[in-house]
Amino acid sequence: MSSMEFPASLSRIGDIVDANAKHRKNQTALAYYEYGFKNSFSEFRDICRQVAKGLMALGVKRGDHIAVWANNLPEWVYTQFGSAMAGAVLVTVNTNFRAYELEYLLEQSDSTTLILSHGVREPDEYLRILRRVCPEVDHCQPGRLETQKLPFLKNIVHLGKNQISGMFTWSRMIELGSRIPDAELDQRAQSLEPDEVIMMQYTSGTTGYPKGVMLTHRNLIGNARSMAEIMALGPDDTLCIPVPFFHCFGCVIGTMCCTVSGAAMAPVTGFDPKLVLETIEALKCTALHGVPTMFIAELEAMENREYDTAQLRTGVMAGSTCPVEVMKGVMEKMGAKELTIVYGQTESSPGITQTRRDDSLKVCTETVGRALPNVEVKIADTVTGQTLPPGETGELCSRGYHIMKGYYKMPDKTKEAIDPDGWLHTGDLASMDEHGNCTIQGRLKDMIIRGGENIYPREIEEFLYTHPGVQDVQVVGITDKKYGEEVAAFIRQKNGNSLSAEEIRNFCKDRISFHKIPRYIYFVDEFPTTASGKIQKYKLREMALNQSADA
Repeated sequence: MSSMEFPASLSRIGDIVDANAKHRKNQTALAYYEYGFKNSFSEFRDICRQVAKGLMALGVKRGDHIAVWANNLPEWVYTQFGSAMAGAVLVTVNTNFRAYELEYLLEQSDSTTLILSHGVREPDEYLRILRRVCPEVDHCQPGRLETQKLPFLKNIVHLGKNQISGMFTWSRMIELGSRIPDAELDQRAQSLEPDEVIMMQYTSGTTGYPKGVMLTHRNLIGNARSMAEIMALGPDDTLCIPVPFFHCFGCVIGTMCCTVSGAAMAPVTGFDPKLVLETIEALKCTALHGVPTMFIAELEAMENREYDTAQLRTGVMAGSTCPVEVMKGVMEKMGAKELTIVYGQTESSPGITQTRRDDSLKVCTETVGRALPNVEVKIADTVTGQTLPPGETGELCSRGYHIMKGYYKMPDKTKEAIDPDGWLHTGDLASMDEHGNCTIQGRLKDMIIRGGENIYPREIEEFLYTHPGVQDVQVVGITDKKYGEEVAAFIRQKNGNSLSAEEIRNFCKDRISFHKIPRYIYFVDEFPTTASGKIQKYKLREMALNQSADA
């Protein structure tokens, strides 16, 4: 499992892609079982360079923001590394986004370019949503979009073969890039700085407004190297990546970990347990990533058919706590005896802690491991901020190279998240044992984790406030056997209105992501409050649990 370590001087993403092409020229860099193709590291580098030049041909300058809205397609990977070579900032777009969310992201991020697929659930899904946000696209020349709502957006690139009004095709972008001299790209790539922002991922907060987390070459490379080393990933490994690229899980713990270690990437375009197992079998994958619900589905699929997963050794499970029986199944039935648990958040690139390959089952199922190399972790008193001793519960804070540069155009929010001493305040309650292993106890924030997806109640509340019949709304998460948690909304109606749960869900449909649409909707006359008038969300959770149990 040994891996060739690149010099620390390779602190830009493009440099590592070039080094892989030089030292591992004919080894597999990227393989798609479902499409039946592989790229060597040399081929992969060449395609990424074509993409970089294509973006430059569209007028993308160093530091410009380009948004990618697609599932785990090959073009996503090429764009991730090609944009890094060109010095553009990759803005990741959740594949579940609908019009309300897409418009906000494109406007707030100042994206100049949007690369999109047809969609993931129905034909031309994304095109329909884009036209709702930006109808002007049907009446412009490619590269000359003019829209008052999105003044920065000029280029739309569609990942399809057919020419669509107002858009470039992917092949046309590559063709235009052939006119850019190699020397011009080389000059651009060599001018980049390790601490330059190269990726922006959106995460919501208690304000309800998504925030663009700015991550640098140094953030991403350092974090990926640490996690890859803990998994002992190297040139002999192939990592199956069924988690979405728009998450740090997919594009850092996944593709970046492979790139910095020389392992092969084996993505799955959209999660399907049978396809994941077929990919593992066909490509002899040695590592696998996923959230607990994915591993549960894979184990269930293995009960119906025999799959050869004997090569599996390691990987990452993250997103929510791993049940003991699930971890046992993954280790014993799937063979991944060195599976690790990673805890973190987008603001930390994302890894903060990780279990080690030789940790006990108890450590892997009851803790999220200990700090990554060169990362500081402390448990702070939620009132005084003082560091607490082992066994005490407080807020988990982290400091180091992995902490984001900040939230895009939100300096006040950045100051709230990162204190003057450089500590990122995660908002998670945790304790630490004498060995440094951390156990997550709960959340200071009211974040809901549904099937590995982080959902922020305030964002849903802000959206539901836009319904003309809603006077007030509170959103909470309640326990769910399948997804870990589900969304419940408590709504006070305006006088004279008689809303139904179905009406609220129809209002949400196609405007917010399906996983954010409340599964449980309750209409109330008032909310439980403290003497000072603060709403007691824990009582709402109790009410929702009682009513869902009675249903």
